[in-house]
Amino acid sequence: MSSPFSKLGFRFHPHLHFNPRYFCNSANGKPIFIHDPCKFMNYVKKSCRLGFDDLQFPINLFHKMMSLVPKPSIVDFSRLFTAMLKHKRLHSHYTVISLFSHLDLSGIRPDLQSMSILANCYCHLRRVDFGYSLLAKSLKLGYPFDSDLILFNTLINGHVYNNQLREAIKLLDVAVVKLGIQPDIVTYGTMVKGLCGIGDNAGALHLLRRMNSHPNGCKPSIVIYNTLIDGLLKDKLVTEALNLFSVMKTEGIKPDVFTYNSMIRGMFNLGCKGEAKEMLVEMMESNIELNVATYNMLVDVYCKDKMTDDAEAILPIMIKRGLTPDVVAYSALMNGYCLCGQMDKARDLLDLMVKSNCQPDVVTFSTLINGFVKHHRIDKALDILHEMCEHGIAPNIVLYNILIDGLCEAGHVQDAENLVSDLLSRGLVPSRRTFYAHRRPVKCSSETC
Repeated sequence: MSSPFSKLGFRFHPHLHFNPRYFCNSANGKPIFIHDPCKFMNYVKKSCRLGFDDLQFPINLFHKMMSLVPKPSIVDFSRLFTAMLKHKRLHSHYTVISLFSHLDLSGIRPDLQSMSILANCYCHLRRVDFGYSLLAKSLKLGYPFDSDLILFNTLINGHVYNNQLREAIKLLDVAVVKLGIQPDIVTYGTMVKGLCGIGDNAGALHLLRRMNSHPNGCKPSIVIYNTLIDGLLKDKLVTEALNLFSVMKTEGIKPDVFTYNSMIRGMFNLGCKGEAKEMLVEMMESNIELNVATYNMLVDVYCKDKMTDDAEAILPIMIKRGLTPDVVAYSALMNGYCLCGQMDKARDLLDLMVKSNCQPDVVTFSTLINGFVKHHRIDKALDILHEMCEHGIAPNIVLYNILIDGLCEAGHVQDAENLVSDLLSRGLVPSRRTFYAHRRPVKCSSETC
């Protein structure tokens, strides 16, 4: 049977080869030599904890590990691979697969944990089918099926990650019905998250009932209940969410801050303000500390109701309780000021953010610029655009849309054309609306025409 490595068509590139002159680089780029194997392995463990900024460094560590006599255990190699995969920006899945092939050829016996890491790499490369070959390999190596749950969980998560819920359900049925493997909390948690993610709350509730009905099975965790409640509220199923909230407490599972956050936000969004406030009171009476997400949510819902005074009062309360308002809280309050036409307050809030060492982001600036445009203060909007660029934040296509429309409405067609040219120079693709906005007739009043 051909190896999954060869099926992937992966070829070893020169940068994956070990440089024999040194086995690793320090932070300043100079070679480090550690001749004692024990000291070297301690150095590897420390490096894994600190993480990696590039791939060449862990690749060199790997090859030095392979040169040791005796070779390190598969656990040590798995630790290195996990650290490489931890930083997603390194895109190290192909590299880890390549290094695994070196282990395979050298005769180092994989364990279930290492095979799960390899299966996870396949899943992230959208080749869950290659992961199935590892199930056969685990049997060949003598691992019993009842210990293969870690591999099944990885493959189920891979199907969910690739939006293949039907395949994930089939695999779950094979594991339970045909092989007699009892799913654990990780299995069910992955399935519930996937089903709620596609709006299949009925399927997620069926799994919940399946967990509760099994006499020797695992019971639902707070995370599963939170995922389900949040999914039900997003689909505007308030009654079902409240019923599940009651069932959860009946089962002896105490709601946490995430449960209450979902309940309060969901009911506010659906117009059930009275019930939302009652839930907030219940949360505080249960001695559950409000976190930053709770306060941010309250600022947001108050601002959407144009209750900026109540929203504004939340920030000092956060600070008094040792929590620092973040960019989400400031942006929500700024949006409230803009909705109420309090543009001077919104502008002052931007200065307060900078003074409080809270770096504004593109959402903050877009909110403020949109507010000035809607209140026909286009010059102020352009000032904020220049300030945004001074902070090193590049405008996005949404912001260009707002400004070009505003400039055209104000009769500044040349400025609108300049912005269209600017967004093209930044490599952004304008929408039809953006590109032709400056070509439409300009509205004018009787005084200017």
